[in-house]
Amino acid sequence: QVQLVESGGGLVQAGGSLRLSCAASGRTFTSATMAWFRQAPGKDRECVASISWSGAVRYYTDSVKGRFTISRVNAKNTVYLQMNSLKPEDTAVYYCAAGTRGGRWDAYESYDYWGQGTQVTVSS
Repeated sequence: QVQLVESGGGLVQAGGSLRLSCAASGRTFTSATMAWFRQAPGKDRECVASISWSGAVRYYTDSVKGRFTISRVNAKNTVYLQMNSLKPEDTAVYYCAAGTRGGRWDAYESYDYWGQGTQVTVSS
């Protein structure tokens, strides 16, 4: 069992930065693939980035490549999403997810556990 709690969301101007954190409880964290998803109003939930259990493999959706960085510190049971050069279209609720079942890195079905989400709003 893994419980996930996100923090770090807020309101920022376009071009600004935010860092999201996801604190996890449970012994399976260190063996889980972790990911950040987001969901904007009226849109499907999409995977923004994922990171393997070791941190060696990372994936990003095209729209955030070069701007967002996912990282993890297993000793702290925490995963981060550093978001730079934010755009109004990045506005969404951001969710942390943990998966142990394998599958596509960007598929909702690959993840077993979800946080409650944190709101990110980017003003123009």
